[in-house]
Amino acid sequence: MEYPPQYDAIHDFIVKRKHLIWYVKDHRALSEESIVEAVLNYGNWRDVQEVIQILGIEKLARIFKKQTARPRNNYYPEMRHYFTLYFNKYAPHA
Repeated sequence: MEYPPQYDAIHDFIVKRKHLIWYVKDHRALSEESIVEAVLNYGNWRDVQEVIQILGIEKLARIFKKQTARPRNNYYPEMRHYFTLYFNKYAPHA
């Protein structure tokens, strides 16, 4: 299957960290949203910083805010709270 070039960096990142999304066979078929959710929930701080380098903090914050605006989401309450504060401080206009 052919994937758009803009997905390469984020998919290269998640392919190296299959343990974050252990229940998926084709990591290159994942959306950016799925990868962001997995990294913010299960990744370490270095993983978060690397995703910020790949996507940019504004885009990462927009994805997070869109996901958490839904009544149901898959974020742990602690992670949702922490990253809400983090993105409000470092990406307030996202």
